[in-house]
Amino acid sequence: MLFVHTGALATAAGPHLYWITSRAAGVTALVLSSISVSVGLVMGGRLLKGRGPDPRVTHEALSLATLVALAIHGLALLGDSYIKMGIGDVAVPFAASYKTFWTATGIVAFWVLAALGLSYYARTRIGVQRWRALHRFTALAWLLGVIHSLAEGTDAGQLWFLAMTAIVVVPPIMLLASRWLRFRPPVVGGAR
Repeated sequence: MLFVHTGALATAAGPHLYWITSRAAGVTALVLSSISVSVGLVMGGRLLKGRGPDPRVTHEALSLATLVALAIHGLALLGDSYIKMGIGDVAVPFAASYKTFWTATGIVAFWVLAALGLSYYARTRIGVQRWRALHRFTALAWLLGVIHSLAEGTDAGQLWFLAMTAIVVVPPIMLLASRWLRFRPPVVGGAR
């Protein structure tokens, strides 16, 4: 009996399976990337100061899991029968005809996150200081991904999605704001 219900469920989900997979992977990537950015900002701001276990392993795992979820998100769109995207549409910014600008923000966010995230493994060749300076742009790529999420998906205006997004996005935004306030250049000569 369970086999029949499972088969019926698979048949019913069939036309929407790629869309559901892409949607789930996109939401997962948003959550994982937000946590990863938060951990990175906590490490970069030296807010832990040697307390507890080394967060680098967690940050690395979250970053890699984010990239996997983003790859699944994009690849699943290739099978979606509604938007009918090709490999260029999901890999090249501004190539897609479906919500071109918002799709492009997601594609750019993915490529920048992938380049900056995977550059960790080449940081000794790049130079650790140069790598750290470049890696700061990860937060900007993450913000592009958040914008893509809020403007693109079918869940974008749904209350549950907005609440979940706020829960995972507010902490890294607050960390970014506090970091910016701490490191902004002082005002010279009383100029406002």
